[in-house]
Amino acid sequence: MTQRGFTLIEMLLGLIVTSFLAQLAVPGFKGLLESQQRQSVAQSLAAGLRYARTEAIARNRAVVIHANGEDWSLGWRVILDVSGRGHLDEDNPVLLERQHSGSVPVAGNGPVTNQVRFSGLGEPVFTGGGFRAGTVHVCDTSHAQSLYQIVLAPSGRISLRSDKTEQALCQGYSSTLSVRAASEPAVPWAWRT
Repeated sequence: MTQRGFTLIEMLLGLIVTSFLAQLAVPGFKGLLESQQRQSVAQSLAAGLRYARTEAIARNRAVVIHANGEDWSLGWRVILDVSGRGHLDEDNPVLLERQHSGSVPVAGNGPVTNQVRFSGLGEPVFTGGGFRAGTVHVCDTSHAQSLYQIVLAPSGRISLRSDKTEQALCQGYSSTLSVRAASEPAVPWAWRT
């Protein structure tokens, strides 16, 4: 009984075809991974805002969610605002923290540029007491386009939308965040009490 194997030419041809197919698949796979990262960041921030609001209602105290390093792209922290100074007071207890690598650009408009304070009633308010509402945009790294929007209503309701819209806040993020993302690893959830 004789066995027939592959000839060298057949193996080389197989390797060439496989490498060609792999080169076609890599850009699509990269796009899929980036899309999943953006969606994950948007869902994480929406969940963080909902958590902060729920804690404010449950504790009947002011709770602040603020961007790490004044940039939502780097993650966020939820703080029980005992002193009234928010994240400026290191003694305020941290309830929850999420860190991101900064590879996904996230930008908030005026009222939600880098923090949101919820009153004991779960309403978003300024430090002085005025109502706050706004939108945080999860941007595309290559275009000035918002792919996901976390919308904060004056009532405190948080909604996650996935409309592709041009957004001026997303400009200027593409080059800065791409360089930062290559040098920083992602950090998982961090729970604190």
